[in-house]
Amino acid sequence: MPAELINFAPFIILLVLFYFLLIRPQQQQQKKRKELLESLKVGDDVRTIGGFYGTIEKINDDVVTLRVADNVRLRLARFGVESIVQKDQG
Repeated sequence: MPAELINFAPFIILLVLFYFLLIRPQQQQQKKRKELLESLKVGDDVRTIGGFYGTIEKINDDVVTLRVADNVRLRLARFGVESIVQKDQG
């Protein structure tokens, strides 16, 4: 019986390493992204995946309207927002 466990030990160690080095960090990253997208609100300054910076004017379910300049508005999917940009203080 112990000899069988020793034969499976490298496989078990490999599975544990994969979990802690690949799977768990990806799950944490997905959770943070989901929380970010759910926390979006009107007035937030954001950066899109395409590199546009703007201010959220309207949010309808999965569509965000972004003001990038005077009289310039972009409609994009909510998942197109990459991050919330902190306003400069000073």
